[in-house]
Amino acid sequence: MRTATAITFALSLAALPVQAQDGKDELRQGAELLEKGMQLLLEGLIEELGPVILELQGKIVDLSAYYPPEILPNGDIIIRRKIPLEPAEPEKTVPEGEEIEL
Repeated sequence: MRTATAITFALSLAALPVQAQDGKDELRQGAELLEKGMQLLLEGLIEELGPVILELQGKIVDLSAYYPPEILPNGDIIIRRKIPLEPAEPEKTVPEGEEIEL
């Protein structure tokens, strides 16, 4: 019985994969896997965000016309223009000569 157990144990040890003597191969393989994973992540981000970035590119104006953002105590964020825009004239909804009685 002992012989069968010893043979089974020896065969199970022989079936285990042979490991590198110094572990450098494992580190190299781990670094390669990490590099591939990062590359896939970045490619996915570029694929997903590429159209959004291109869309925003046409909407961004000259940022030098604005002061840096200010955060108010209530959490609001204000971005002020350095040179304010001219106020727009209100549109006339009632043609001239016609009045509305109240």
